[in-house]
Amino acid sequence: MGRMLAVALAQRGAQVNLFEKGSASADLSAARIAAAMLAPLAESAITEDNVVRMGVHSLPRWKEVIEDLSTPVFFQQKGTLILWHRQDASEADRFTSHLERNSRNNQQLVAPQKLDSQSLRDIEPSVADRFTQGLYLPDEGQLDNRQLLDALLIELELLKVKCHWNTSAEPEQLRADGGYDWVIDCRGIGAKAAWQADDASHNPLRGVRGEVVRLYAPEVNLQRPTRLIHPRYPIYIAPKENHIYVVGATEIESEDLSEVSVRSAMELLSSVYTVHSGFAEARILELATQCRPTLKDNLPEIKFSKEKGQTGLMLINGLYRHGFMISPAVMDCALELLDEGNSKTATDLGLRVNKVLGTQELSLCA
Repeated sequence: MGRMLAVALAQRGAQVNLFEKGSASADLSAARIAAAMLAPLAESAITEDNVVRMGVHSLPRWKEVIEDLSTPVFFQQKGTLILWHRQDASEADRFTSHLERNSRNNQQLVAPQKLDSQSLRDIEPSVADRFTQGLYLPDEGQLDNRQLLDALLIELELLKVKCHWNTSAEPEQLRADGGYDWVIDCRGIGAKAAWQADDASHNPLRGVRGEVVRLYAPEVNLQRPTRLIHPRYPIYIAPKENHIYVVGATEIESEDLSEVSVRSAMELLSSVYTVHSGFAEARILELATQCRPTLKDNLPEIKFSKEKGQTGLMLINGLYRHGFMISPAVMDCALELLDEGNSKTATDLGLRVNKVLGTQELSLCA
């Protein structure tokens, strides 16, 4: 979010300084570990309608954002494939009914398509020998998150944004130092103190642990992100370029950043093998963990304040597991707030925006 906003503001002619606790490689960020799937209908099974609307808004915006960059970024919009084993058919029926109901209630969502053996073979022939039915969600997509981070880094250099890598910075100190019209805080879980609730014993911002495996599987040729309905949690397989696959699923209420557990590794790896036998000879490139920045209700939020004669402050957080799916929508709302002090886009999409007035907050958007 920080890199995207820095680039967008610099492209509009602003003078921008970027302060980052980590390195230019973004090795400490949740964004580097993510699978970067853009799947509003699939996510509608577990999230609120306003997040789905932000995802729908963001899909075409991602194309525009990427086209404005000097470096190409892998972007794909071939839909999402949902698969399940026979023993999970009842759970698949519930999942399908949920998505069908959501698509009926939101005309912007394209209804899921049920696949029989032949139509599954037509769409994804490499899994047709193991599965006889599935669900296809048209129009959904994905991008390569690491390519995007690198492309944004190049753009920052071309736009002559002054970047302070490996530099911790407190927004309030930057405001006090002066010289800025606005300070924008996009620190994820690093901003916990800034999101402290009125009750000092309870902090509404938390980290939710995720575990991801990156594989090199030259014998596998999945064409689109594939989700496997699983007894504990839906497992996703996101195919990137050059036979790289990002596999994940876990959501653990913990800020533990230690290595991937044996249980999670075994479940993820055994599950992908049941999807395609070619994963048996895949090479494990990386086992990684990170924590998604999550607010109390699992929804994103923008807080901002701008008093006459003072440096403005904007805080953006709570993108949770939907960061890439909704980032362009959140960015568009933030840019409108910077320009106008309010955001029609935020109102339309249901992004919560709070204007901070001293110790009080005024909710502008539900």
